[in-house]
Amino acid sequence: MFDTSAAAYARLAPVSGFYRSIVLKTLFDNPTGLTVDEVCELAGYPRYSLQPRFSELLHKGAIRDTGRRRQNRSGAYAAVWCATALDPQEAQA
Repeated sequence: MFDTSAAAYARLAPVSGFYRSIVLKTLFDNPTGLTVDEVCELAGYPRYSLQPRFSELLHKGAIRDTGRRRQNRSGAYAAVWCATALDPQEAQA
C-alpha cells in the first residue's frame, strides 16, 4: 500500500504545484477576491483540479477567506478568497 501511495504522490506533487500556481496567479490578477468556481472559470480548469489547491494554499497562509460570500452556480453561497500577499488587511496586521 505504501509503495502505491508514494508513487501516486510522486506523480501528483509537480502537478499540484502547477495548479497551486494557477490559483495564486488568478487570485493575484483579481485582488478583490474570487470564489473557487470563479477561479476555475477564469483560469479555464475544472473544479476537481483546482479546488483541492485552496486547502493547500490556505494551510500555507498564501490565501485567506475574506469573510464575504457569493452565490455560485449551484445556488449555494461560496467563500470569496484572496491572496494574502495582496491583501491590505494582512499588510496592516
